[in-house]
Amino acid sequence: MCVGLPMQVRAADAAWAEVEGRGEWRRVRTALVGAVAAGDWLLVHLDSAVERLTAARAAEIDAALDLLQAALGGALPSGDAGFELPSAQSAAALARLTGQSPASGDER
Repeated sequence: MCVGLPMQVRAADAAWAEVEGRGEWRRVRTALVGAVAAGDWLLVHLDSAVERLTAARAAEIDAALDLLQAALGGALPSGDAGFELPSAQSAAALARLTGQSPASGDER
């Protein structure tokens, strides 16, 4: 399974960044996201930064990955996930999340 990981920039130059997240560090290409600075959050896939993230969005992705890791280990999650799952979001919220325009009538 291929999964993008939220990682925080520790150092950067013109085309590369050293990032850290989920217990590891990597050197990743930044051509797809442009110039980055220490402290920025990136979604990293196959040693390339593919998207800029807010700290809040990075935390949501980390929480989802933690739940997935627990489920794969046989643990049953209990309580609140700590974020709103896409299945619980309105059509308008999902459209905003994916960068699409909401369909007319789906503005809730």
